[in-house]
Amino acid sequence: MKSFGIAFTAAIAALLTIGFGARVMARASDTGGISGTVHFQGKAPVLRPIAMDKDPVCAREQSGTVLSEDGRVNANGTLPNAFVYISKGTGNLSGHVPASSATLTQRGCIFQPHVLGIMVGQTLQVVTEDPTTHNIHISATTGNRDWNVTQQPGTPSVMTKFSHPVIMVPVRCNIHPWMAAYIGVVSNPYYAVTGDDGSFSIKNVPPGDYTLSVWTATFGIQERSVTVGAGESATVDFTFTGQ
Repeated sequence: MKSFGIAFTAAIAALLTIGFGARVMARASDTGGISGTVHFQGKAPVLRPIAMDKDPVCAREQSGTVLSEDGRVNANGTLPNAFVYISKGTGNLSGHVPASSATLTQRGCIFQPHVLGIMVGQTLQVVTEDPTTHNIHISATTGNRDWNVTQQPGTPSVMTKFSHPVIMVPVRCNIHPWMAAYIGVVSNPYYAVTGDDGSFSIKNVPPGDYTLSVWTATFGIQERSVTVGAGESATVDFTFTGQ
């Protein structure tokens, strides 16, 4: 009887696990995705070297020439640092604000990453890893206040939040004028930033018809219409041109 009870309990547990797994898979199949690549055609801009001699500490932190991020084109003819996001649509775009923070790091007297996405109400954490004083100046935008904080070496992270969506919020360091970053503040979790291959992927998108927008610091903004079906992945590519 004891062995029968153990076997029966194991069987019930297995059925419950299978049922739970099926429900999880069903929920996953209710959504789709959007992926693609941001291409570049034409002559790429000549990137200017950043002179860090104003602060010898910053100069020592870098082992070679540092180039500006704005206008950079990847080796494969695509664009990094493009902010891709769903700007409007018919699907249910509501989403929980992440409990985890989005992090902007000052490393080598450069803001990293250069382009960052965050949801309204999510915490922005600014970290310093440099042995020199920095200043984080987030310019005021519609619905968001001006935020200007000095951060000493070795001090804890500083935190802030945004109360209104904005594309994009510029970030500067008033001490080191070459330091720049951009933050895309959005009201839904469906966004991505392209990397060294120019690609992006936005997952778990509810079915619907959407406008997919892409922002770049140098080459402007584009939009595409896209339809996402349940359990389907849509592909959307963008192409920017230079001189």
